[in-house]
Amino acid sequence: MKFSIDWLNYHGILVNSLKAVDFLSSLMQEPFRSVPLIWTIHEQTLAVRLRQYVSSGQTELVENWRKLFHRATVIVFPNYILAVAYSACDPGNYLVIPGSPAEAWKAYNLMDPFKNTMLPNINYVPDVIKVAVVGSQLLYKGLWLDHALVLKGLYPVLESFGLSSSRFKIFILAGESTSNYSRAVEAIARNLKYPNGTVNHVAVDEEDALLSTADVVIYGSFNDEHSFPDILLKAMFLGKPVVGPDIPMIAKYVRDNVNGFLFPKEDIAALTEIMVQLLYDAKLSPIGRNAASTAKRTARNLMVSESVEGYASLLENILMPPSEVAVSHSAKEIPTELKSEWKWRHFRAITDARSPNESGRIHESLDKVEKQFTRSHKDNSLDLITMNDPFSYEIWEGQKCEDIATMSKRREDEELKDRTIQHRGTWDDVYRNARRVDRTLHERDEGELLRTGQPLTIYEPYFGEGTWPFLHSTSLYRGIGLSTKGRRPEADDIDGPARLPLLNDAYYRDVLEEYGAFFAIANRIDRIHKNAWIGFQSWRATARMKSLSQISERSVLDAIEARKHGDALYFWARLDKDSRYLPGQDFWSFCDSINAGNCHLAFSEALEKMYGVKHNATSLPHMPSDEGTWSIMHCWVLPTRSFLEFVMFSRMFVDALDAQFYDSHYGTGHCYLSLSKDKHCYSRLLELLVNVWAYNSARRMVYVDPYTGLMQEQHKLNSRRGKMWVKWFQFATLKSMDEDLAEEFDSEHPSRRWLWPSTGEIFWQGTYVKEKNTRNKEKERKKQKSRDKIQRMRRRSRQKPLGVYVKPREEEESNTTDLLQARDL
Repeated sequence: MKFSIDWLNYHGILVNSLKAVDFLSSLMQEPFRSVPLIWTIHEQTLAVRLRQYVSSGQTELVENWRKLFHRATVIVFPNYILAVAYSACDPGNYLVIPGSPAEAWKAYNLMDPFKNTMLPNINYVPDVIKVAVVGSQLLYKGLWLDHALVLKGLYPVLESFGLSSSRFKIFILAGESTSNYSRAVEAIARNLKYPNGTVNHVAVDEEDALLSTADVVIYGSFNDEHSFPDILLKAMFLGKPVVGPDIPMIAKYVRDNVNGFLFPKEDIAALTEIMVQLLYDAKLSPIGRNAASTAKRTARNLMVSESVEGYASLLENILMPPSEVAVSHSAKEIPTELKSEWKWRHFRAITDARSPNESGRIHESLDKVEKQFTRSHKDNSLDLITMNDPFSYEIWEGQKCEDIATMSKRREDEELKDRTIQHRGTWDDVYRNARRVDRTLHERDEGELLRTGQPLTIYEPYFGEGTWPFLHSTSLYRGIGLSTKGRRPEADDIDGPARLPLLNDAYYRDVLEEYGAFFAIANRIDRIHKNAWIGFQSWRATARMKSLSQISERSVLDAIEARKHGDALYFWARLDKDSRYLPGQDFWSFCDSINAGNCHLAFSEALEKMYGVKHNATSLPHMPSDEGTWSIMHCWVLPTRSFLEFVMFSRMFVDALDAQFYDSHYGTGHCYLSLSKDKHCYSRLLELLVNVWAYNSARRMVYVDPYTGLMQEQHKLNSRRGKMWVKWFQFATLKSMDEDLAEEFDSEHPSRRWLWPSTGEIFWQGTYVKEKNTRNKEKERKKQKSRDKIQRMRRRSRQKPLGVYVKPREEEESNTTDLLQARDL
């Protein structure tokens, strides 16, 4: 199930059911992994499955569920019983917040459907007294002993009914229907001399029916509880008198003889006395009816304050609201009227919207997720969070050796295949294959060919698979991935870290955000961008329905081709329509509101470091808001030449910001532009930087309506005269500053930590001279090497002949004799 939702719009996500498990795949993808997720689980459905997986040895499914649970910041359970039930896949983020109204609401829904419900083993008689003995949902070794003590205390009550099993029934709720606990109940009843049929065992899956038909509910577990038992809460809501031991958690909410009855767990005789009072004259006494009525009113709002304060404290510690949001009060300061009772009318609206087959929907969701678990890692769309398992170097070395052997075998097979005689087909086949290979090598991507013939390319920076649904696939747009791992397959996207290694550092990738893409594209831009104009659009603009429509795209292209506004900045996401904007704010007050009130300080200190401007109230450029609006969200278009000039300014400005914030922010995660820990720190300040540069460098600023394509110039040049910092933002000044930095780096090689050299190219006049000298030295070195070789050849000493070969005399005489003999013949 795919969800095209920008989860970064939310500062936290609350999930309240297992049915939502199938949408978690989108939250497990970047950039949404950092969004706080609070997942409250009320259902037992998955716990039952986990027990089956553990018993059948299906550890992989349990491990996959554990990884899925690890995505949640906190998993909340309404009681400790559920937390224990899910212990098989506990990743260490479980939290129990008691007081959920879920059980009480279930009881409310049970009141009508089960009004006349009878259990299968009850012969319904109007005056039959039915006593339900319930207890802890956790089966423990001493449970049978607790039930035996309760049955011993109830035996005198049975005697008051004349030992008639037809008028007095006891039902023990414990265990599954397939368990052997029913035999234990029968043995206990037989030893206590109960008549046959008086004491019956009921499985836990019949809990609702039992509570609906019971006249009295006794809590028959004497162990201390960590939270108030849900089954007692349900019984109280159903208007049943409850009796329980005086253990601390029960005595905290049940007041003796008011909304229930308590007995010392060491004194079973006290239980007998209570039951005699409740069942006066073989019927429920007025004392019992009054206690049941009071209990019903109490149960409607039991533990409301604990639940409200628990969730408020949890949100207070997990959520990190932005600086423009007012600081919330602590959980203890919540007014009493807000935590004294539940708003039941809202629960009714939620219940009415639910489908009747809720259990079936939960099973369908779980089945769908488990099918995704079984997929291969290659096709798996769930990018599960990897747990911190111990790394095994032996396995890694073994896999490495296996890969090397496989590669060697493949290479050997290919060589052998080339050496064998193969049927090449006819000459036409060979020619056709060769032409096909030639086209493959020389033809470019279709998108690249289309972009070559257009004046503009708009780049869409993105990080992670979660952003893919918001990216465009037409030739006008091209994606640039800020991480190599999360790029779109089979898409002509740019690998940002390959062009700018700084993006491999997660710290700077988070802090720079879209500016990392700006720097990556500007770094040797002629290799990837050959259009006269360049633009950028945030994927979040598409998520917020603020991206350019086809009409607006055509309008921008027509304006560019007609040179309607000259060297201009076209933008289509405006500040005064942003959700963070408050009416009446000007540029700098808006910047302060989204940066914890410290935008002025950060901007002025950065400019002071860049230009040497003294830090005072007038050290900020004039940015009027009464003459138009401003650009936000990095959605704009510029001439490529102007874009390079903007990047030149931005690199120096970002370097000045990094000098301010790196030491404190990198170590602690805190910076004074945010009220809490914030990995993005000054990225919100950079979001507005293009406005400062465009306004003060005398560029026209034109707003394009993203729906209609209508254009309106903002902050016209005539109204800016005398207000702009032109001398500080003109190209000559910026180029001089850029060359000074490049010369410092190239000649002095400073050892201090310095961000500027890592954000792009380093060029100054000395660089060209240095490269020319290097080429000349290389050429001279080669010439000298050639001359040395010639000299060595000339000076090479040649070996003189060792002498003339002289034939031996005996051989000469024998040869002469042979010649004379031959002549005589």
